[in-house]
Amino acid sequence: MPLPKVKLRELNLSDVEDRYEWSLDEQVTKHLVVPDEYPPFTREDTEQWIKLCISKSNGYEQRAVITEEDKHIGWVDLKNFDKVNKNAELGIAIGDRKYWGKGYGMSALLEMLRVGFLEFNLVKVWLRVDIDNLSAIKSYERAGFINEGLMRKDRYRKGKFVDRYRFSILKEEFIKV
Repeated sequence: MPLPKVKLRELNLSDVEDRYEWSLDEQVTKHLVVPDEYPPFTREDTEQWIKLCISKSNGYEQRAVITEEDKHIGWVDLKNFDKVNKNAELGIAIGDRKYWGKGYGMSALLEMLRVGFLEFNLVKVWLRVDIDNLSAIKSYERAGFINEGLMRKDRYRKGKFVDRYRFSILKEEFIKV
């Protein structure tokens, strides 16, 4: 079955309400690095974050994920750019759970890899994923990412440390796909 088409667009202030609503859904935020309190963010926090992304003053290249029907369903970003070694970290979230398990995340991931490798001329894109986020791990492996290893007690979540894996994909591996 072909993947659904998505487009990535720059963030704008009309995205604040969707992002804030998604931050209230603990299933959406479970594997995201967010504060442990509930809610993790206020509307004002969300608006400030989006303003930082729009101005590109926080080091994030973050884009909204938009369906063919122009529905905003999540975001994807590149961050922690290492300009000397030509790599960056990828992050992704489909905030609207109605779109989970239908290929939208994979489409957004592949689009952002194109951005990273073709627009930013990266050699490698890497990510961190909680070891219990099995659906994400399967998706990353399907996209061609390679598990580089275990990062022990790498994230503090809900009162305890959890391990994460580091995955990466190289430009030449992505171009083959």
